[in-house]
Amino acid sequence: MLSKGLTTIGLLIVSNVFMTLAWYLHLKLQNMKLITLWPVWAVVLFSWSIALFEYSFQVPANRLGFEGNGGPFSLLELKVIQEVITLTIFILFSMAAFGTKLAWNHIAAFICLVLAVWFAFQK
Repeated sequence: MLSKGLTTIGLLIVSNVFMTLAWYLHLKLQNMKLITLWPVWAVVLFSWSIALFEYSFQVPANRLGFEGNGGPFSLLELKVIQEVITLTIFILFSMAAFGTKLAWNHIAAFICLVLAVWFAFQK
């Protein structure tokens, strides 16, 4: 079970890296003046091309990790884990790509989400 759980979490991490890039990389490229003239439909296609890789990791992670398929996580546990991973990846990306500074309220919100994971796993 531990192996399926760690593999699931690893796949979710990779998936969320691609998701974050699909959702926000175009903003960084626009700030860098690399795609300022692209129409919205081209940006959407660019993002979708990245999102394909996200789904290539997200779907297997959910299938492997779901208790209905012999995995260690309930559907709700999978979603809560995914949300915390998403937030973690986004924070790292926004700090690296945009120089975002974390304030006390951001850290407090993150702690609340980590507590949400803990509560989700209480039986």
